[in-house]
Amino acid sequence: MSEFDTKPDGSERRRESRGPVTLVVDYDGVEDLVSDYTENLSTGGTFVHTHREFAVGTEINLILSFPGLIKPIALPGIVRWTRSGEDDERGVGIEFDDYDEKVRTKLKAIVDAINRGDPDYVSRYIRVLVVEDNPHVARLIRDGLDGGAARMGANFAFTFRICGNGRDALELLETEEFDAVIIDIYLPVLDGATVIEHVRARERTKSLPVIAVSAGGQSARDSAMRAGADFFLDKPMRLRQVIDSMKKLVDFEEPT
Repeated sequence: MSEFDTKPDGSERRRESRGPVTLVVDYDGVEDLVSDYTENLSTGGTFVHTHREFAVGTEINLILSFPGLIKPIALPGIVRWTRSGEDDERGVGIEFDDYDEKVRTKLKAIVDAINRGDPDYVSRYIRVLVVEDNPHVARLIRDGLDGGAARMGANFAFTFRICGNGRDALELLETEEFDAVIIDIYLPVLDGATVIEHVRARERTKSLPVIAVSAGGQSARDSAMRAGADFFLDKPMRLRQVIDSMKKLVDFEEPT
């Protein structure tokens, strides 16, 4: 029987297995898991986007995970209905098997522990704001840091917020907490140097680690450092440079 690892966007990885059908739902982060729990899981089921066709009545071993989750959540279930159509609409409705009050209470306790950052369930999170108007570069930074965390071990994980201009960055910095900022100097609406100046002028963020990046050469470097950046990296930067800079600014260690 085939086993499938399935992400919420419907992408899958297929491998052969002799065990029961397993669906691994890999959320982007804890917020997505908690949202799904609030809307669906707590009521005894959920909908999983997948291109795989399952017959109604198929027994499913549903594994819920996200980067940094130490103990994935396993829920046995049964396919109760299916939906066809466009790729982003296809999937299966899964009802959890034997979802009695005991299981409901245990699942709630697990999600509550995850939501409060219990180290028995989740790694330490390093919250990073990436301010970059090129979506491709933003993804490279995010994926590079995630890959670096995986290579270093499971004692921490990164979470990201990404925005494409300086004004949106300042709004996020007003309403959310971050452990570090990676910001391009040349941005639309409000440039990176101005954002850094605002960061340094505010009591709540004045010590926030800031890594500035740009392809603008020495003039961009001078502008970033005058504004108060901790590090400046020339584009195209190597991801190892980003990781090394983060290690110098944020309190985390690679395992020995």
